[in-house]
Amino acid sequence: MFECHHMIGNTNQVELCEALQLLKDEHALLNTQKLYLFECSNALINESLLENKLKKLEELRSKVMTFIATLDPHSQKEEGHLFELMANHIGKENGPIAVMEMEHDHAKSLISQFLTKTEDISSNSNIDEICNLVIEAYHVLTSHFMKEEQVLFPMAQNILSESEKTYLLDSIKD
Repeated sequence: MFECHHMIGNTNQVELCEALQLLKDEHALLNTQKLYLFECSNALINESLLENKLKKLEELRSKVMTFIATLDPHSQKEEGHLFELMANHIGKENGPIAVMEMEHDHAKSLISQFLTKTEDISSNSNIDEICNLVIEAYHVLTSHFMKEEQVLFPMAQNILSESEKTYLLDSIKD
């Protein structure tokens, strides 16, 4: 959706400050978790017995809740700190920050819809549709993480001052 042409091709060469590297490193666990959710959702869709589908849907709901417990603090670090710092330099209404926030909102909405629709698992007749919400969230987040790692983080490394990077690190450290 957005590109920074002068960075394409050399983004792998940008060494990130500690704060940006920490945010990037958090993607590893999130990627593992979301891939598992994607695989479970596809397996559930391919399940033929309703009894098994309902049991697997309950398990998927539990795993989605675990994923959210990891995703929410990560996205709060980005939205509350990194995005705000970047907005001071490049604005927030259009461009990368607007796209990043829109993707955060879209993924959260999909996951929220899934959780709402699985509150009473026994009454679900559209299980495949419900699983597709998780699959769509997987695709949104996969693309989103790639944009952050290949565009936003290198851009932040180049734009943010040393004092802003220190502030970011102090703000996001657990």
